[in-house]
This record gives sequence, C-alpha cells and structure tokens, in this order.
Amino acid sequence: MNNDQVKGRVEQVKGSVKEATGKVVGNKSLEAEGKLDKATGKVKATYGDLKEDVKDAMKKP
Repeated sequence: MNNDQVKGRVEQVKGSVKEATGKVVGNKSLEAEGKLDKATGKVKATYGDLKEDVKDAMKKP
C-alpha cells in the first residue's frame, strides 16, 4: 500500500464524517464539503491503486 492509497482512504473517511455531520445538523455546506472530500479521496486512492498495479506489473518477468 502506498502513500496515495492511504491518503485517499483517509480523505474518504473524513468526507463521510463531514457529510454525515452536515446531514445531522442540517448544514448543506458541510454536507457538500464532505461529498467533495469523499470524491477527492476516491480519486487519490484510485491513483494510488493504479501506481501499485503498475509497480507490480513491472516486477513480473
């Protein structure tokens, strides 16, 4: 697991917490910010997954 994968997963969790908090307190701005954080985290994690796949493919003979 590389740094991008970890940061992406953390960002997704942070976004989920913000989104849920926004829904509970009725703060649409916080909810939207959470959704954005989740999407950003998903992109980072996917990028990290792709990097890992390329690295693994390069190791194979």
